[in-house]
Amino acid sequence: MPAVGVVPGAAAPVRACVGLGANLGDPLAQMRAAIDAIARLPATRVSSVSSVYRSAPVGYLDQPDFYNAVVALDTRLPPQALLDALLAIEQDGGRTREFRNAPRLIDLDLLLYGDEVVELPHLTVPHPRLAGRAFVLLPLAEIEPGCVVPGLGPLAALAPAVAGQAIERLGALLVR
Repeated sequence: MPAVGVVPGAAAPVRACVGLGANLGDPLAQMRAAIDAIARLPATRVSSVSSVYRSAPVGYLDQPDFYNAVVALDTRLPPQALLDALLAIEQDGGRTREFRNAPRLIDLDLLLYGDEVVELPHLTVPHPRLAGRAFVLLPLAEIEPGCVVPGLGPLAALAPAVAGQAIERLGALLVR
């Protein structure tokens, strides 16, 4: 019997990309723990993990800088099941949603799900703010340089729009 949420008989896994962010507690440890939890999801294999980047907060500015990375994974979970699993990992990691752009212990965003465009009540893929955020585009380009974002075009063509955003590459996250 397949794991809950797995597409029965799915021929091949789908490459999905997940953005990670944190700026409270021990962000790097929380990001490592989230990647470990993602790696334990049914019918899912972590393919690659970007370097960690540090950037200023967006929206609500009175908070610490964020640490961000992107993980590529191959999964047979459908998009909604994957999102539900990511939300559960956030909750297990202590994530609360006090207000938009609030400080957080961990944030997991489903950025891409293969070449699919997904429009569901609580899920839009590609992530609707992906193209305007250096802290997403730079780590994504690091691990998926030839990526074409459905509906937006080649990842490389999106980079000039975020060239003025301050961001610092810190190095490898060093996951197990």
